[in-house]
Amino acid sequence: MKKKNLIITGIVVVLAIIALVVFNKKSAKKEISNLFVEAEKGQFDIVVTTTGELEAETSVDIMGPQITLFRGVRFADIEITDMVPEGTEVKEGDYVATLNRTTFENTLKDELEELSTLESSLELKTLDTAVTLSGLRDAITTCEVGVEEAEITLQESKYEPPTTIRQAELDLEKAKRALIQARKNYELNVETAKSEVRTSKYNLSEQRQKVNDLQKVLSGFTITAPSSGMIIYKRLRDGSKRKVGSSISPWDLVVATLPNMTTMISKTYVNEIDVSKVKPGQRVSIVVDAFPERKYTGTVTSVANIGEQLPNADAKVFEVLIKVDGTDNVLRPSMTTGNKINTKTIDNVVYIPLECVQAGADSIPFVYMKNGTRHYVVVGESNETSVVVEQGLEAGALLYLSTPEEPEKFKITGEELIAVNRAKARAKAEQAAEQQRKQEVENAMRSAPGGMPGPGFMPGQGGPGGQRDTAAIRKFRQQGGRPGGPRPARNGSAPATRGAPVN
Repeated sequence: MKKKNLIITGIVVVLAIIALVVFNKKSAKKEISNLFVEAEKGQFDIVVTTTGELEAETSVDIMGPQITLFRGVRFADIEITDMVPEGTEVKEGDYVATLNRTTFENTLKDELEELSTLESSLELKTLDTAVTLSGLRDAITTCEVGVEEAEITLQESKYEPPTTIRQAELDLEKAKRALIQARKNYELNVETAKSEVRTSKYNLSEQRQKVNDLQKVLSGFTITAPSSGMIIYKRLRDGSKRKVGSSISPWDLVVATLPNMTTMISKTYVNEIDVSKVKPGQRVSIVVDAFPERKYTGTVTSVANIGEQLPNADAKVFEVLIKVDGTDNVLRPSMTTGNKINTKTIDNVVYIPLECVQAGADSIPFVYMKNGTRHYVVVGESNETSVVVEQGLEAGALLYLSTPEEPEKFKITGEELIAVNRAKARAKAEQAAEQQRKQEVENAMRSAPGGMPGPGFMPGQGGPGGQRDTAAIRKFRQQGGRPGGPRPARNGSAPATRGAPVN
């Protein structure tokens, strides 16, 4: 019995070894088959992939009070002490947020005290003026009586000696002068009193306006919704959101927004390497992370001209806005999107994975083929996964995905394409140099006083001075932007301008 068990155990072990060998062979064959890929032919899309965030294309801002309209308060940020949760559905007039009133309430208290002081001052000024003018009117009456008495005295002295008559005349003149002076003094005091009262009334009116403005501002510290919609917190430049504990600035009073959900955009950023490929009008495939089973499309609507550096990022990026086609009620602001921007489509070309393309010390691209050859190719444009093969491969060719074992044994073919690659590299270098020369000329033109260089200074123009180097550009700047002066006229005609035909 024991011997029989040993035999059975041995058979099981042998079968297990055979199964393991067979499995390893299949795995090896599968692994070998996975090392090769077939060159494909068809439509080739050059795509820039980015991650974005949904926003409403249009929205209504929920604003704080216009504190800049109140001239009596030093402008300062105002803290948000309470706010409804983000995503809350509100109707017009519904409560949204409350701002910290402490500073403005203290200011209002001070302004009310000042208003009371000015009102009391105006009342006292009115009473003092009435008493003063009453006394002056009595003085005028006294002077008028004095003039009348002097006139009577003069009439009664007509039979008196000349000296007495003369004295009576002098007394009358003195009384008249006193009356004139009293009347002038009264008029002056009246005008002075009117001016002081006007000033007091003006100051009082200004103070009342300050109090009214401040009360109006304070009434806006309880913020309500201007229309119906969903509350979305205001996103700041640093990426954070304005919420309870945040502050609003006198020059940025937006507390939250009410987005229009019918039209959405994906706000994304493209790195400076790829931004030259992205243009308005290009089509975009969009996937929303929250609903990966749903597919959306869109169109690039704008590309920023100036780059920016986002927080916690080293490279410069450019803002790109993508409008989402159609309407979907499930889409919400701040949802993350994956965007594939189709920057270019090339029809009927051969393309292979980027991993297949190798390059030696001379930077000439080649591929390892399954037939045992190391074959030179001419490559063109590429996307994130593949590259176009302009010359050297036909559709269906089998290639290694990586460097094979013993690559030195592979036979070199396609050597005639080495010259094509070198010519292509030279043309690319010349194009880059020409572009640099044009940029230098444009910079020189912008820095010149007149804004335009003289004749013979355009890139590519023939004759002496054509395609001048950097030293010539420096000379051009030193000469004020017109080296050599205008081109001489021919046959008595006006001087020819740059680019104009000459007879």
